[in-house]
Amino acid sequence: MKDQPRISAWTKTAYGIGSVAYGIKNNGFDYFFLIFYSQVMGVDAGLVGLALMLALAFDAISDPLVGYLSDNTHTSWGRRHPFMYAAALPAAIGYAFIWNPPAALQGNELFWYITLLAIFVRTTITLYEIPSAALVAELSTDYDERTSLMSYRYFFGWTGGTLMATFALAVLLVPTESVANGMFNAEGYAMMGVVASVGIFVSIALSAVGTHHRIPYLAAPSEKRQMSLSRIYTELFETLANRSFMALFLSALFGAIATGMAAGLNYYFMTFFWEFNNQQISVLSVSVVLSAIVGFVISPMVSRKLGKKRGAIINGVIAFSTAPLPIFLKLLGLMPDPGSPVLFPLILVTTIIDVGLIICFQTLMSAMIADLVEESQLKTKRRSEGVFFAAITFTRKFVQGFGVVSATLMLSIAQFPEGAVPGSVSNEVLHRLGWMYVPAIFCVWMMMIACLRFYRIDRARHEANLEQLSDLQA
Repeated sequence: MKDQPRISAWTKTAYGIGSVAYGIKNNGFDYFFLIFYSQVMGVDAGLVGLALMLALAFDAISDPLVGYLSDNTHTSWGRRHPFMYAAALPAAIGYAFIWNPPAALQGNELFWYITLLAIFVRTTITLYEIPSAALVAELSTDYDERTSLMSYRYFFGWTGGTLMATFALAVLLVPTESVANGMFNAEGYAMMGVVASVGIFVSIALSAVGTHHRIPYLAAPSEKRQMSLSRIYTELFETLANRSFMALFLSALFGAIATGMAAGLNYYFMTFFWEFNNQQISVLSVSVVLSAIVGFVISPMVSRKLGKKRGAIINGVIAFSTAPLPIFLKLLGLMPDPGSPVLFPLILVTTIIDVGLIICFQTLMSAMIADLVEESQLKTKRRSEGVFFAAITFTRKFVQGFGVVSATLMLSIAQFPEGAVPGSVSNEVLHRLGWMYVPAIFCVWMMMIACLRFYRIDRARHEANLEQLSDLQA
């Protein structure tokens, strides 16, 4: 790796803006997919969950291979950029078709359609996301600057996904003469797919072009060698046999379960539990932009003052204890009733602060992944940025499916009615759902944070690793 010139704000922006694609895809799959196919298109909720699980299972093959191949690709455009360029158009086209199912298929007939499209979209997004995320460890070796780079990535990821969702809720998913509740507007979802696909293509292209000039300063791949399936998986396991990685792996595992659970039920709680209308849901959605600014600002500060591990643990305990608190208080009868003028502002302020802390937590954790690279290189003699980010990304995607399935299971146990409208669901059903959700998600989040205690790389250890590598390469 050549001596690197200073990373400009433009380069950081270009690096971060590519995560808009991932944010759009995640928001669509996490918040709209289940309600669209189960409530609007009439697919059984259990089949929707199964389709997502099958798609995520396919990631068990694609994610590690993409990570490994991007670590070992030899081209004049470096290791990462060929994948980034190649992913832009297929990912955009596939995402548009997700929300425009063929009229010839109805209800459960759509099962295989959504399964195959989900596999295609997730795989093409993987072709971009993993090589792009791995760039952080190559763009800079500095402990704090890596956190700064990741703060740009999370800012744009959260903002892009949020603005797309807000636009959909405010402009596209609106009531019509035949549809009283905009959340059930099929034509709105179709247009959302088209608009979102454009956003996916533009963000990936801008990021690839905007970081292209850094290619000469990125790390070179290992020497070319004869590849085989056996060698690939042997090297994968050798790379990942790291105690600090296992701490992050387990933390990501529990975090993904909780994220899937929360995302799968988010609009159910907003629409039926709090009885917010589309305008209020839109304001809550767009408020995440303010949360992203909070996370963007405080993440580098926390990294410098507390270090990544300690900062992540402190932020995590505060953020993930606060997240289910309003629902818990509502179950105890300690929150204002739906329609109260106090309820919405209270939820809004809580959401802005809490999500900002969650974004800070995610930024620090991702920067911790980047710091694994040099320690692993000392042991294996290979730089394996792609493998580390692929392993964590796969864990999040795959296990998040269990969270979504858990959400559908809770809906089934609570006997939540299909095609329900706000105000029509009994308090008994809502309380049954709430009492399952709150303790389950709180416990999973706390297990996520507890795993971080076993991560061992702090600032001093990272700098010692860099010094050892420098001595070996001298």
